[in-house]
Amino acid sequence: MQPRYPLFIPDKMILMANLTLIYGLRLLPEGEVAGIEDATLKLSNGREAHVTMHTIEGSREEIEAQLRRSLDAFFDFYPEI
Repeated sequence: MQPRYPLFIPDKMILMANLTLIYGLRLLPEGEVAGIEDATLKLSNGREAHVTMHTIEGSREEIEAQLRRSLDAFFDFYPEI
């Protein structure tokens, strides 16, 4: 069983398992990528899961800003975390 830690939300406490974040980064010249496929994860229970790959193009500053917004938006999907 995964260790659990408390998550404090006003007026209640939720116990959650520790989490694993899967990510990957690679910089290539703009226009170099011809296609992107989902990454396949092998889970400990024998099943598979998929990670959708995303692209961001622009200057370093634009990429960094969009990556921060994307990460914030990702966690907005899981307000209980």
